[in-house]
Amino acid sequence: MPADNAMSVAKVELGRRLFYEPRLSGNGTLACAGCHAQASTFTDNRALARGSTGEVHPRNSIALTNVAYRTTLNWARPDVTTLEQQMLAPLFGTAPVEMGVDDSNRDAVLGRLRRDDGYAQRFAAAFGGASPVTWDNVVKAIAAFERTLISADSRHDQAQRGEITLSATEERGRVLFFGDQALCSRCHGSPDFNDQFADSTSATRATPFHNTGLFNIGGTGAYPAPNRGVFETTGLADDMGRFRAPSLRNVALTAPHMHDGSIGTLQEVLATYAAGGRNVGNGLYAGDGRVNPFKDPLIAQMRLSEQDQSDLVAFLQTLTDESFVTNPTFAAPATP
Repeated sequence: MPADNAMSVAKVELGRRLFYEPRLSGNGTLACAGCHAQASTFTDNRALARGSTGEVHPRNSIALTNVAYRTTLNWARPDVTTLEQQMLAPLFGTAPVEMGVDDSNRDAVLGRLRRDDGYAQRFAAAFGGASPVTWDNVVKAIAAFERTLISADSRHDQAQRGEITLSATEERGRVLFFGDQALCSRCHGSPDFNDQFADSTSATRATPFHNTGLFNIGGTGAYPAPNRGVFETTGLADDMGRFRAPSLRNVALTAPHMHDGSIGTLQEVLATYAAGGRNVGNGLYAGDGRVNPFKDPLIAQMRLSEQDQSDLVAFLQTLTDESFVTNPTFAAPATP
């Protein structure tokens, strides 16, 4: 938690209401939950997200499961490291438009909240002061709510605690996942099944990004703009196609997969990795990603038979936390 945004019950409850509040968008049609639905572990199951004006985002919505522990908060932005910082783009960004708040309507959107007596009372309880309904406090409240979205009761967690036993197939998948044959845990080995995890005991905050060989346009190593990974921020050739490894908690609920939603099922994801990348045979993006010069070398070292892939999918399905996606404290408020 940032020093200037301590948690409180009042602040978290205000943040929950704002998270589900469509009046927070420029045209009053889209809430944060429009792209981050609880039943889908706070993503939207679209290949590409869609903003309040209908504009399609170039990226897949990232699930918010355990987002408090992430060292970076976007698919490919090493410089965005707090929830408060991250939230500015969906609220105020113009390329693409997400929530659609801009200079022409910023005051009007806040006015909707100020005229609502319920919100006025909740902002006062959370922040105090004479005029607490500000954009800074909106952002802080939503961030406080997002930090409560903790998932840690999947069947895998229960097995780790000795409460249940995984099936033989699931256990084979677990051994593969954490072993030196499949190498999955090299990028997904943290408690949150990613490699950008930090808590209050962490001495360092690692921020690795990876090129998994999804594209190799014209044999040049290129990915399609504006989805070229960390390269979009740095302009460095070695950053072409490098994206963050997402958390795999509840991954069975987040299809379609990858940064651009271009792979529909977990089975297809595993088959792509087993092949060492993806060969796009024709069209605008034609090229063999398996020989992308910027590809992470770990991808080429994965050795997965069809049975291995099936076992891994079975294990990944044990990471689903049903209590998380049905927890009423994360759901839309029952009252206005």
